[in-house]
Amino acid sequence: MAFSRVAKLACLLLACMVATAPHAEAAITCGTVVTRLTPCLTFLRSGGAVAPACCNGVKALNNDAKTTPDRQAACGCLKTASTSISGIQLGNAASLAGKCGVNLPYKISPTIDCSKVK
Repeated sequence: MAFSRVAKLACLLLACMVATAPHAEAAITCGTVVTRLTPCLTFLRSGGAVAPACCNGVKALNNDAKTTPDRQAACGCLKTASTSISGIQLGNAASLAGKCGVNLPYKISPTIDCSKVK
């Protein structure tokens, strides 16, 4: 009987620890996203060739966004930027990752639901 009580107490403590654990927060910021993608503005506005510095930024941003909260935060920043920076051509934004050899599980657009990005 004593073992059963200890086991129940241990399970209760574990459940309390899980329930009160802090939720994961994104480490990536919109400032990081903007800094990484600033070299891409010419392509995003007018198309043409993608500058090597742009692809370096895209790859670095992809490496920065390792966790789901980071990817969702980056998605939100990209979504906001796609509508708030003047002259961005949405087709160019949607094709940028692929042109840099990065496979994103979503397309950059003002209509994406970033909460579904994993």
